[in-house]
Amino acid sequence: MPLKAELHCHIEGAAAPELVLKQAAKYGKDVSHVIRDGSFVWHDFTSFLAAYDVASDLFRTEEDYARLADHYLTSLARDGAIYSEVFTSPDHAIKAGLSPKAYTDALGEGITRARDKTGIEGRMIVTGVRHVGVESIEAAARFAAKCDHPLVTGFGVAGDERHGDMEDYVRAFEIAREAGLGITVHAGEFGGWESVKAALDHIRPSRIGHGVRAIENPDLVKRIADEGVVLECCPGSNIALKVFEDFASHPFLKLQEAGCKVTLNSDDPPYFWTTLKREYEIAATHFGMNDKALAAVTRTAIEAAFVDRKTKATLLAKLDGRQR
Repeated sequence: MPLKAELHCHIEGAAAPELVLKQAAKYGKDVSHVIRDGSFVWHDFTSFLAAYDVASDLFRTEEDYARLADHYLTSLARDGAIYSEVFTSPDHAIKAGLSPKAYTDALGEGITRARDKTGIEGRMIVTGVRHVGVESIEAAARFAAKCDHPLVTGFGVAGDERHGDMEDYVRAFEIAREAGLGITVHAGEFGGWESVKAALDHIRPSRIGHGVRAIENPDLVKRIADEGVVLECCPGSNIALKVFEDFASHPFLKLQEAGCKVTLNSDDPPYFWTTLKREYEIAATHFGMNDKALAAVTRTAIEAAFVDRKTKATLLAKLDGRQR
């Protein structure tokens, strides 16, 4: 199995059940309704969000967040990952009673701890949340632009695609773009192909989170390929949330064959009973990809990473060294 890289993972959604149970014990909370037999329990998108909120609420202090980032990136490194980008959420910070700066610094500390132990490089993408509203998204963009943290290198918008319109977020993305941050936006998961088109028309991102529903419109697929927009695909998540019925009907290979740049990612891994390692195994088993094809996916991710040129060159050299 080749070296791996991940561009699409929500840090709160990466909290492993065993870590959440430790946090629950620390704060005297009962989580038996959302964790059973060491696994998260939910049955639809609404109950998934509810379980996610219960677990996220158990990360409250700077040390909690440092531990979360360290735990996740260390587990990725153990599975052969050399690079990780995580989505962070100022809204979660505020809900936890922390300033976005204290939260970001704490996550940065965890990322640094993991790097010092394992060599994995990590970066943060600050995200606004659609269903919280335009004002909070613009506040997140302003924070991302001004926070001056060396590991904050991107800005995105996540959340429920059924809320709001892409054009509502233009100002937020312009703030981030002017600050030199990489731009990605969630689209084409629960929103159909139209949401991907709207993202390209209004936001002009270099990457799209998910984007898989673009397959419903061949002209749009061609546009994505022609413009070189990178798709942050999360097959395990898509099947768990029933965006597609099964891996046989997942469009990952069709998008790739049409010339789109595709990557493999875990999204909210423990909630979807997956890991980045499993996503690569899914691609091998269900999409028939060999090690060379998987290494090419990792290369696409590193080339699309929101990271400085020198770090990118080092990561590509690592990948090439493994392939020889």
